[in-house]
This record gives sequence, C-alpha cells and structure tokens, in this order.
Amino acid sequence: MNSSHKLIAFQTIVVKEVRRFTRIWVQTLVPPAITIGLYFVIFGNLVGSRIGDMGGYDYMDFIVPGLIMMAVIQNSYSNVVSSFFSQKFQRSVEELLVAPVPNYVILLGFVAGGMSRGLAVGAIVTAMALFFADLRIEHPLITVSVILMTSLVFSMAGFINAIFANSFDDISIIPTFVLTPLIYLGGVFYSVQLLPDFWQFVSGLNPIFYMINAFRYGILGTSDIGVSWAFIILSIFVVILYSACIWMLRRSTGLRH
Repeated sequence: MNSSHKLIAFQTIVVKEVRRFTRIWVQTLVPPAITIGLYFVIFGNLVGSRIGDMGGYDYMDFIVPGLIMMAVIQNSYSNVVSSFFSQKFQRSVEELLVAPVPNYVILLGFVAGGMSRGLAVGAIVTAMALFFADLRIEHPLITVSVILMTSLVFSMAGFINAIFANSFDDISIIPTFVLTPLIYLGGVFYSVQLLPDFWQFVSGLNPIFYMINAFRYGILGTSDIGVSWAFIILSIFVVILYSACIWMLRRSTGLRH
C-alpha cells in the first residue's frame, strides 16, 4: 500500500468521524457548551464574586483555562471511545482489520476525529468565555501545543477503552469513575498552593494537574508547576499510549470474535 493510498484511507476515516459528530451536533457540541456555560455562571459569577482573587487573578479568569481543558479532554475521549466501540459492536471494525490499511493509519484516523471534536468544543467554550472573562493568551505556542497534545493523549486513551469494552456500559465506567475525578482534582477550580503539603503531593501524581496548569500558564502566564514537566509527562503518555494502541491492534485484542 503506497503513501497515496494510505493518505486516502486516513482521510476517509477522518471525514467519516467528523461527519459523525457534526451530523448530530445538537447531541455532541451543544450539551458540553451548555454545561461549561453553567460553570461560568455558577462558579465564575456567583461563587467567584465571593472568593475574590485566585493565584493573583480574578477567579473567573483563573478557572477559564481549566474549563476549556476539561471540555477538550472529555470530548476527545468520548468521541473515540463511542465511535470505535460502535464499530466494534456492529462488527464493521473487522472490515478495517482485514483491509490492506496499516494499523497506525486506522489509529490516527480515529484519533484525528476525536481531536477534531475535542478542539471544536474547546473553541466553542473559548468563544463563550469571552463574554465572561478578559481572555488574553500570554504564550500562544505553549497554549496550542498543550491543548493539541492533551487532546491527542485522551483520544488514544478513549481508543484503548473502546478496545477493552464489552458493552456500552463499559465505555462510561472510566469517564465516570476515573476521568471526571482526576479532572476535578486537577486544579480546575483552585490553586494547589492552597492545599496542605500531603494533598499537594497527591495532586502531583495526577497527570491532568500538569496539563491544566501548563494550559493556564499559556493563557495567563502563571502556573503551580514547571511547564517543562508538563511537556515531559505529555510526551511520555503520547509514546506509551500510541505504542499500546498499535500493539493491541496488531494482536487484534478484543476485536475479533
């Protein structure tokens, strides 16, 4: 299979994935935007007016980067896990496995679709944030790099969840009991400097904590951690998750019946 055929296969998967979530945009793009909008109103305006400053910034400005990142993480993950598992459930994924398409092309196609939805929701949330906060990007390159790498990481994580899932209930377990707690404990609504030493140490074990703080640094110019650590952790996760996905596709783990 030459490079042009690989490119066509990749484009086909990506277009299918993008059409999938844009066709039902009322279910895929609007609800996350409404949910984050409620966070802006409740936590930003109502609660934030009582809290005052956080980390030297207005509370609304402080939580905006975390809310944008939360939307990107959740939607990048959910798009891939639901799409790939649906194909696995319908047995149509077996057609991909027997086709002369390299495993990495299959993986990158689904991941690109997940990233597209995550970034689309992130863009909508960012546009909404302009009505609530004075949003300025201090370090554009860091901001873009972090959000792209984060959406890549969680798209691949969603792919792994879909491979191991045996029912539609299984694709909601990780987002509900793992992903959501890690996001809320990742410093979306508070600075880790407010926590006791023990909980600061626990927060340091949460990879999402580094992603949110690096993204906050890109927008506000402030962070509770060194940004270089965030990029190191993101790079490690990219390599590990990509290798795991390719290995599972090669072995057809949980895909052939």
